[in-house]
Amino acid sequence: MIVIENSDLRIAIKTQGAELDSIQHKAHQLEYLWQGDAAFWGKKSPILFPIVGTLKDNNFSYEGKKYTLPRHGFARDKTFSVEQHSADSATFLLVSDEDTLKNYPFQFEFRLRYALKDNALCVTYAVKNTSEGDMYFSVGGHPAFRLPLVGGTTYTDYFIELNQAETSGRYPLSTNGLLELKSNPFLENSNKIPLNPALFYEDAVVLKHLETTSMAILSDKTPHGLRMTFEGFPYFGIWAAKNAPFVCLEPWCGISDSVNTTQDLTKKEGINHLKNDDVFERTWQVDFF
Repeated sequence: MIVIENSDLRIAIKTQGAELDSIQHKAHQLEYLWQGDAAFWGKKSPILFPIVGTLKDNNFSYEGKKYTLPRHGFARDKTFSVEQHSADSATFLLVSDEDTLKNYPFQFEFRLRYALKDNALCVTYAVKNTSEGDMYFSVGGHPAFRLPLVGGTTYTDYFIELNQAETSGRYPLSTNGLLELKSNPFLENSNKIPLNPALFYEDAVVLKHLETTSMAILSDKTPHGLRMTFEGFPYFGIWAAKNAPFVCLEPWCGISDSVNTTQDLTKKEGINHLKNDDVFERTWQVDFF
């Protein structure tokens, strides 16, 4: 377990999947991260790479060949090396190898950097294409935050507040995890999403191309909460397992296959394209209060 900390926060990260294991606010004596329970969902903050979401039949094609990847890719199940570790930051590295090349035909270096600044955690994804040719990939976050956060409150006391009003549909997922073509009404010139377990009974809330660049989890019954900032992520998911005491805020550069996908990776919605030796970098940040 790798620990980084400053005067405000103590963060623990596993080398397995470079996954967050704990987010503790020292002054408030609060744990913000869901602590995992297999009865609901055993993970806490998996990394989504080199795909986000589900591929049709768990397959994609590239240059006439078929490859198989599980939902959200393989990074969350890999052991990362620790490339850098200081008191308040750590960088984890995953490099392509014979195993990854069997079902993902690109050579890469994938770095995750966790860094603290006062009461904020910054998470940076850096993907470098070390293949001779082009590389196609998706990447995203899946952190789960405890709810209720403090005693004396309930799940439905909390809501998500966007930093601006939006009119945006919710894209439903099919029974096999593929994205339907048409959205259902969801946000109508509103910046508030009340939290209720029933919101997730039909899987995640999937949003596309929001103008919003930050979301906060708040309650009128406590001053404690958090705010995630995620500029540069064109897709966003909000999810919880059925009746589970957490909510995931998921900034994505990528998205599940649609129900009418051709399965051609180069034509996949939201896919990112890197030339040889180019680097793709995105950062999301969470402020805890």
